[in-house]
Amino acid sequence: MIIGASSFASPLEQLIDEVDSVELYVPKMGIYEGRELQHDKVKAVTDILSTSCGLTSVHAPYYADVHTYPKALCIDTANMKGPDFKLIEESIEMAVNFQSKVVVIHPGLVGNERSKSLTRMVDNLQQLSKVAGDHGVMLGLENKEGTAPENLCCDAMELVRVVEQVNSDNLGVTFDVGHANLTSQGDPDQISEFMETVQDWVVHVHVHDNMGVWTSEYAGDMHLAPGTGSVDMSIIERLGFSGIHNMEVFSMEDVIIGKKRLLTLNIFK
Repeated sequence: MIIGASSFASPLEQLIDEVDSVELYVPKMGIYEGRELQHDKVKAVTDILSTSCGLTSVHAPYYADVHTYPKALCIDTANMKGPDFKLIEESIEMAVNFQSKVVVIHPGLVGNERSKSLTRMVDNLQQLSKVAGDHGVMLGLENKEGTAPENLCCDAMELVRVVEQVNSDNLGVTFDVGHANLTSQGDPDQISEFMETVQDWVVHVHVHDNMGVWTSEYAGDMHLAPGTGSVDMSIIERLGFSGIHNMEVFSMEDVIIGKKRLLTLNIFK
């Protein structure tokens, strides 16, 4: 079992010495100017990673309506045009360059009519899955938090239905423990049921904590260090996934706190 952390927690040079895997969070790596990929900056990242024998994953651009997210990199996977496909395809190509096996993507927005948005998203994911297959990369569709109902795939069954309808060997689920906790309103029985619903499809795990309730900031999606909120971390043991468990936290201090908590779980012993 592999403990990793997102690149938005710390400079890469520090992070690669602390964890066994780094998730390269494309929207905040400074490798784009507008929507133009800066290949010299990608090479600089590659050079840093070459000093480590650790693993990587890639988090592709997505839609976020917050001031801290670069507007030029907003993508609604339920409503994509040519330039949007290009951005995700570049993340897939970077995954090959960084020797990553998984690219995390977000579901799209509900829009005016949920069923039509779902249909469009399935069509778009089929196209992206083909690209991923051509590059030998797995896509992990992430569950969003139920406290932000403008997003598709907050519900576990809806997430699984989408993956089943795409019907590709190159699309699975990124199980986001913190988002599932918010969807489950902090109820351990509900989050357990959520996990069991997606369990067979999981190809990647995001680990962070929260209080299981909506707040005015980020709809409660606080991205706390594992073990400092209301999530029962034994859910990770029961999931029994052998791959990367990526901590999505905001500081090196939280990486260290979270790693210490995860190492107490039987799955990492």
